[in-house]
Amino acid sequence: MDAIELLLTRQSTPRLTSPAPNERELKIILDAAIRVPDHGALAPWEFIIATGKGLDTLADIYVYAAKASGGDEDFIHKAKGMPMRAPMVITVVAKTQQHPKVPVLEQQIAAGCATMAMQQAAFALGLGAVWRTGDFAFDANVNAALGLAPEDQIVGFLYVGTPAVAAPIKLQKDGSQYARYL
Repeated sequence: MDAIELLLTRQSTPRLTSPAPNERELKIILDAAIRVPDHGALAPWEFIIATGKGLDTLADIYVYAAKASGGDEDFIHKAKGMPMRAPMVITVVAKTQQHPKVPVLEQQIAAGCATMAMQQAAFALGLGAVWRTGDFAFDANVNAALGLAPEDQIVGFLYVGTPAVAAPIKLQKDGSQYARYL
């Protein structure tokens, strides 16, 4: 698949199954992440990878956070199953720092770009991925359980695996409808 085809056909793959990326594929995915624009070479990101028992740990963290926020039994049950929607979940964290030329927002955007690059790399490898956020991306209990500092921001949970079904390619839209000239 060439780069333009990848950019024009990339899509989220919400129904994922095993296998997860193998070691070589995961290295490619992570290497793609750190090639994104990074003003000041700050590397303002961390990738927390959960597979196997790590998914159980992530589920326990979600359940703890759901209970701590007063979630009802349905939400707590849903929280326990969330990490099991894929054989790998990569939590992408913006690890920002004060810098005279690189604002915090720019660093968070760089971490977001890293997430997109990982999703595209997975897609190019024939894998599937979906970028999710939700309440747990903004939950202080989740941050603490993952060992993050209060100023760290989860920018997404990238669910990665093998597509469970062949998803049809979405119709290509005309990007110029969202553009204007000055």
